[in-house]
Amino acid sequence: MTSELLSEVKDGVAFITLNRPEARNALSLEMRAALYERLVDFERDDSVRCIVIRGAGEHFQAGGDVKSFSEMASLSPDERSRSFEKRIHTLTPTILTMLRMAKPIVASVRGGAAGFGLSLLLACDMVIASEDAFVTLAYVGIGASPDGGGTFMLPRVVGMKKAMEIAMLGDRFDAKTAQDLGLINFVVPTDDLEAETAKLAKRLANGPTVAIGRTKQLLNWSLQHSLEEHLSLEAQNFAVCAATNDWAEGVTAFKEKRRPVFKGN
Repeated sequence: MTSELLSEVKDGVAFITLNRPEARNALSLEMRAALYERLVDFERDDSVRCIVIRGAGEHFQAGGDVKSFSEMASLSPDERSRSFEKRIHTLTPTILTMLRMAKPIVASVRGGAAGFGLSLLLACDMVIASEDAFVTLAYVGIGASPDGGGTFMLPRVVGMKKAMEIAMLGDRFDAKTAQDLGLINFVVPTDDLEAETAKLAKRLANGPTVAIGRTKQLLNWSLQHSLEEHLSLEAQNFAVCAATNDWAEGVTAFKEKRRPVFKGN
C-alpha cells in the first residue's frame, strides 16, 4: 500500500487519510488506486461500521495534481484528450463504491476541498468541517469541466441554478456559507475537528448498521424511481431490517425504556 494513503480501524470506524500534505493531498495515480482498494476492503469488512475520509496536514484535498498536468501540455490535443479520458475513468469505481456502500461515510474537512476534493466531499454521506475550511469546484480556473461525479451530485444538493453558479464561476465558499448551501453538515472550531469527527463517527458506528445502510441506499435511489417503485423498495428494505438482531434490540429497548445497544447485525 502506498504511503500516499494511510488507513486504520478503531472501534468499528475506519479512518482513511489522504497523505500528500506537501501537495495539499492532490490526487496522484497512486492515491486514487489506493483509495479505491481501501474502500472495497472496508466495504467487505463486517467489523467496519463507519468510514471517515480526511486529509493529512492543513487541507482536505486540492483536486488533481495540476503540476503533473502541466507536463502533458506539450502533448498533441488528441494525446491529451485520450490520456485524460482514460485517467478520469479510473475514478468511476471509487465514486460508485462510495454511493453503493451500505455503510456511512463521513468527510472530515480542514482547509481546502477544491476540484475533485469537492466532488469527493459530495460523494460522502455527511461532512464535518473546521471553521477555517473552504470549498471550490475550481475546474473552470484551468479550463476544464468537473469530474468525480461533482456535476451529478451538486444540483441534487444545492439546486440547478446554484450548481451552475458554483461550477461556472469557480468561486470559493467558506465553511459557514458551504453549510448554508447544504454542502457541509457541521462546522466546528478548528482545534475540535478531530474530536468532533470521532464523536460523529462513533455515533454512526454504534448505530443499527443494516438500517443505516439501507436508509442510505433508499435516499440515493430516491431520484431514480417512480413513487410506486420507491414505496415498494421501502417495504422491502424495512422487511430486511426487521429480520436483524438490531431491530429486535431496538424494539425491546423502546419497550423497556432504555437506550438500545446495537451490534451491527
